[in-house]
Amino acid sequence: MKAKLKILVLLFVDISITPIALFAAFSVRVGLEKAVLFSSAFWWAYILFALLRIIVFWQTGMYKMIWRYASIRELIDVVKAISISSLIIVLLFFIFKVDSFPKIVLALDYILNAALIGATRLSYRVYRELKFRPDKNIKKKRILIVGAGDSAVHLARQMERIPDYHLVGFVDDDKSKVGLKIFQVTVRGMISDIPEVVSDEDIDEIIISIPSATSEEMRRVVRYCEASDAVFKTLPSINEIIDGNFNISHIREVRIEDLLGREPVELDIKKISEYLYGERILVTGAGGSIGSELCRQIAQYNPSKLILLGHGENSIYLIDQELRKKYPYVNFVNVIADIRNTEKIDKLFEKYSPTVVFHAAAHKHVPLMEDNADEAVMNNVFGTLNIAKAAEKHGTKRFVMISTDKAVNPTNIMGATKRIAEMAVLSRSKRLTKTKFVVVRFGNVLGSRGSVVPLFKKQINEGGPITVTHPEVTRYFMTIKEATQLVIQAGSMAEGGEKFILDMGEPVKIADLARDMIKLSGLEEGVDINIEYVGLRPGEKLYEELFNAQEKANVTHNKKIFIAEPEVIDDHRLERSIHELTILAGSLKTDEIKEKIALLVENYSYK
Repeated sequence: MKAKLKILVLLFVDISITPIALFAAFSVRVGLEKAVLFSSAFWWAYILFALLRIIVFWQTGMYKMIWRYASIRELIDVVKAISISSLIIVLLFFIFKVDSFPKIVLALDYILNAALIGATRLSYRVYRELKFRPDKNIKKKRILIVGAGDSAVHLARQMERIPDYHLVGFVDDDKSKVGLKIFQVTVRGMISDIPEVVSDEDIDEIIISIPSATSEEMRRVVRYCEASDAVFKTLPSINEIIDGNFNISHIREVRIEDLLGREPVELDIKKISEYLYGERILVTGAGGSIGSELCRQIAQYNPSKLILLGHGENSIYLIDQELRKKYPYVNFVNVIADIRNTEKIDKLFEKYSPTVVFHAAAHKHVPLMEDNADEAVMNNVFGTLNIAKAAEKHGTKRFVMISTDKAVNPTNIMGATKRIAEMAVLSRSKRLTKTKFVVVRFGNVLGSRGSVVPLFKKQINEGGPITVTHPEVTRYFMTIKEATQLVIQAGSMAEGGEKFILDMGEPVKIADLARDMIKLSGLEEGVDINIEYVGLRPGEKLYEELFNAQEKANVTHNKKIFIAEPEVIDDHRLERSIHELTILAGSLKTDEIKEKIALLVENYSYK
């Protein structure tokens, strides 16, 4: 049935119900015979009541609802609309002093309208469900839902309309729910009973429906799912879906992020808005993993202008298209530029006058930078200094540099150049400048380009082996979204000269990460796929650190953000050394570059 025809049918039904309800109200009050007389005397009431109800129903969106899914929520909306129209009628009677109209009839009319109109709406859903009842001969997938909370109940309700699914039961760790029924489906046990329930009930698929579960709880649930023979999937976490509404279309495979993720970030939205709303914001490296997510997060705070600076035209084009579609009210500017180009960067700042800068552009690949030390210096050191100087010259309010845990006691060129960049940025905060320069340091982000997660996925899809550098190598991990949210929050705390360190939780063994990904793919290590240890690459460490010996951690009001105590930097020596280092990089003298870096960065050794 077409939408317009459905609306006409509903209009006809409502126009018909209104006089029926009013006549019935008269009949209850004065009897059937007198009701005819009353109806003749108050004929105008039939027209008034019908007209007002149709107008109110239209204005409240009653004719835009999809009644095939009618539930308690929709019935409440019906009652609200009838209440509004009845209240208007009472007010009109009071204003025009219609004292002869029986007051009890108004009350009865209200009740009868609510009952009859509500019944017609629900009857359509009942009709649809009876008409399209699934064929019993169809082979159905036997489903077990993990969880028996609100999201699980909502999911179970939706499954009633899916012919391919047969919900067999729930499991939940709330002992009081075990044995109870939800929509005539039994809660069959605790989460630890998953293997037994799967075996006893011949379950085909398990759906984890605990959106608020922590990564630790998810690991526990997954462990029991893996002990069964069933396929298992999950609904996303609560912070993945903005409106909090879950449905069957959101069901997906369990990802490694679900097992490594942490509790949602608590943000001081007011403080963030104070420094981002209505501002002109520049993000360097805007096409990269961190830079693009920064842009997504920043756009939510409605800046007056968001400038996307990147060196790769394709990545900038893609993030620009995504952002323009999602945030049409934000003024986006795309700039393709090399951060080392002093003249172009200066003109960029002169033209757009960014008030806040997030500097995410950098060379980050450890082995590649070992063989290209000149590029690491020019991009990570000179490029950073170039952006910082332009920000200071043109009166930028805040400059937030993204750094890495590889800058702590570095054993590679990438980490060492990021360490020098940290020092260069923080040294500028000592000057008489309007710009608040800060650094935010954190570890690896899940799913970023060049990280182990997409590499392992690719190797698994190709049949292996998965290559791990060393059995004991560990790394810190957080999601890109969490990292960028905390970077933005740290920026709101900037007073100038701070080095913020993000709490990365506990380090993860890369070998364990590989094993988890093998299991999540439904494979078995040593049978379907192997892990191969290939040795540490040039410049790699067994483990990373977030603080060096001199950097004592101080807490902030956000438990996931620390401040490292400021270090003593000889600004003149640093500036002179960076100048000399830049000259060496221009001459491509790799050994001399590394020697100079070793003199500048404590604990760095290139031999």
